[in-house]
Amino acid sequence: MSDQISTFMFACSCQPFSQRSYFGFWRTFARMTGLLEAEHLGAVAVIVVVTATLVAAARLRPGPWTTIAARSLAVILVGAEVAWWIYLVATHANRAELTYALPFQLCDAAIFVSALALWLRQQLLVEVTYFWGLAGTIQAVITPDLPQHFPTFPFIQYYAAHGGVVAAALLLVVGLGQWPRPRAILLVAALTVAYAAFVGLLDAATGADYMYLRAKPASASVLDLLGPWPWYIGSAGLIGIALFVIVDAPFRVLRRSQPAVMSGAEGQI
Repeated sequence: MSDQISTFMFACSCQPFSQRSYFGFWRTFARMTGLLEAEHLGAVAVIVVVTATLVAAARLRPGPWTTIAARSLAVILVGAEVAWWIYLVATHANRAELTYALPFQLCDAAIFVSALALWLRQQLLVEVTYFWGLAGTIQAVITPDLPQHFPTFPFIQYYAAHGGVVAAALLLVVGLGQWPRPRAILLVAALTVAYAAFVGLLDAATGADYMYLRAKPASASVLDLLGPWPWYIGSAGLIGIALFVIVDAPFRVLRRSQPAVMSGAEGQI
């Protein structure tokens, strides 16, 4: 769900369930019981069904409609993010809330990258969407940092935006066949580190805590199991690398078994 690769796996994936405790596995686990609530499970189920339907339809019935569907999803993603900013202004959010609404969390950046990938089908954008979506943003769907409940606007916007990134990643790569290229994992990892470095400088200059590079989230999260600052950043980075390797693994296997099938924009599954 967020990163040294960066803390991006976790900047997208903290839970709104009380205070943190270092190395407190069972206390953190207890706070995560809210993940079994019907509204959360229902939202995840909707995302799974919609994504699976899109991917299956794209594979079984390819055609011009896929371009319309991809671009419609791009509009939904950007619209959800812009709607969030409008909502904050309309509800008279304070300065701190408006500052943290800027799109510098990795999940927010992933929303715009995904929208561009859906609209342009450019291979590097697709690869970034795939790795960020399945190694990072998906954790925001599974373990949300969300105190609001259904049917409030923040609840619906959160799942629409984050679920849309995951749907975009799978639609582009599995449904439309734009495999990551053999060295895509290295390129996306380098881009992620560069982005984290930029955000780290921004945090240092403004006192913000985008991507949780200066401190852990106030609510319980998996970062609580990785030690104090700054050690959790390195630990999260190692896990991030492992997740990148995992989501790239199916394509490494397929490239070996189907050497005639090319990757990315030059060929499809």
